Amino acid sequence: MNDQLIGQLRKNYQFSESTDLTSFTTFKLGATGSLLTIKSVDELKSAQVLLNKNQVSVRVLGLGANQIIPQSFDGIYLKLEFEIEKDILKEKKESYRLPASLNLVQLTQHAIVYNLKGWDSFTGIPATLGGAIFMNAGTTLGEIGSLATEVRVVSKEGETVSYSVDEKSFSYRCCNFLKEGDIIFEVTLKNRGVEVGLGEKIKNYLRWRSDVQPLNSKTCGCVFKNHNDQIRAGKSIDILGLSGFTLGDIRISHKHANFMENIGNASYNSFKEMVELVSDELYLYYGVLFQPEVKIE
Repeated sequence: MNDQLIGQLRKNYQFSESTDLTSFTTFKLGATGSLLTIKSVDELKSAQVLLNKNQVSVRVLGLGANQIIPQSFDGIYLKLEFEIEKDILKEKKESYRLPASLNLVQLTQHAIVYNLKGWDSFTGIPATLGGAIFMNAGTTLGEIGSLATEVRVVSKEGETVSYSVDEKSFSYRCCNFLKEGDIIFEVTLKNRGVEVGLGEKIKNYLRWRSDVQPLNSKTCGCVFKNHNDQIRAGKSIDILGLSGFTLGDIRISHKHANFMENIGNASYNSFKEMVELVSDELYLYYGVLFQPEVKIE
């Protein structure tokens, strides 16, 4: 980036260079980079125009639960920190127009109060709403894409675009309609009715998740997508006897083999090396190429 662009960013936005980004992902790999914090839709529009004009690569940071970032990056990391109305979830609605920076925990709490059917699908996922929509996050209880009716983005040209959701909009861990450079800023979720006892169902799921996943470790969530319902990544890795296998400070979890743990000061390169090693072993044994679920920048 040239000095003129850096000056514009400092003048018009909250911007910092050489920022320690280690705490911006749940895996806690050491990383530094330029960070642009966006406070409003208008800021997002103008920033997209400026960065696109200067041909700067942009990567969006959410809560970093399913994202691995390199130790250094020539572009800019962008983080949305829109002011969220205090009463945005104070009552039950027919539909909810929500900012992408909203934490899923807040939505789960609202779902418990009103027993919102289908809203248990993102239980326990440490993500923002925008990040969850971007990858169609889900659990064994369902996927968040099934609840969305509209997704609003700012394109890399600075234009506001609204996407109406249909049956082809999402697939397994994938949002199919976003274009390169689109940044989600708002999502409309629907009320699908009432499911009596949803709160208890969510509590039971969270207890089960705590028993079978290494929630107290530094992880990035599931590393690989399941190939299908019969060939699941975690079980397949476990069958290979790789649970507990360690490479540097990266360890395959004993609790759930599709989780990798940072047990010290693991590096980006050691993580990629472990992913490639496990992927190769899975292919040799099963003849299947497991795709990564985690977004590796």
